Amino acid sequence: MNGFGRKRKERNIEADHSKVCFKPCGIRGNRLEHIILYEDEIEAIRLADFESLYQQESADRMGISRTTFSRLVESARKKVADALLHQKAIKIEKRNH
Repeated sequence: MNGFGRKRKERNIEADHSKVCFKPCGIRGNRLEHIILYEDEIEAIRLADFESLYQQESADRMGISRTTFSRLVESARKKVADALLHQKAIKIEKRNH
């Protein structure tokens, strides 16, 4: 334990998306602001929006609480909306523990 709160619970992620990035068309990547979307956030979007699962079922699949799932999906959706609305690149990464 690092002394800064609870130990982070391991999350079940069904696929590795850590080498994926998206960017607006016609703009070089090095000229764009990047948003980091963590693998647990993209998994939350996949389960909630692509698989259309309820939050409790999604949370169970990820091995986390429903409230944690809710925070993840809210954070992910906000990041995606920011990237789409403001022409930012999205990079998916593993979260450093």
